[in-house]
Amino acid sequence: MRIGDLAKACGLSVHTIRYYERIGLLPYAPRGRGGRRDYDQGILVWIRFIGHLRATGMPIREMLRYARLRAEGPATEGERCRILEVHRDRVRADLAELNACLRVLDQKIAAYGAPSAEDDDHADPSPVRRPLPARPEGPVRDRRPGR
Repeated sequence: MRIGDLAKACGLSVHTIRYYERIGLLPYAPRGRGGRRDYDQGILVWIRFIGHLRATGMPIREMLRYARLRAEGPATEGERCRILEVHRDRVRADLAELNACLRVLDQKIAAYGAPSAEDDDHADPSPVRRPLPARPEGPVRDRRPGR
């Protein structure tokens, strides 16, 4: 499969595929007739996996480490598993934090749908904060005495 076909199949740009190949995240594709890259269908599984790692916030340096170990073969399975376990723990912690934020948003949205603030049973318990006044336009002057 040519690079353009691969890009369409996986949703990445040709530029991104070349970049991933250049940095070692994707293995170099063998060249077909005419010197063009000729990707095997199996690369799609790896690209999807990389996409999941990226979507869950794994830094590229960790993905590169994982890819190097993968290229070394089955002897590195234990270390690759540990990398994924550490990442999974980070993802779980991120999800817990996001779920806590989501609960706050849900509560705030529910408060907007509640009866008026005059009904104390349904009033938003958070204090009302007024926005700070805007800074005056023009240069900032030192307003300390004697300056």
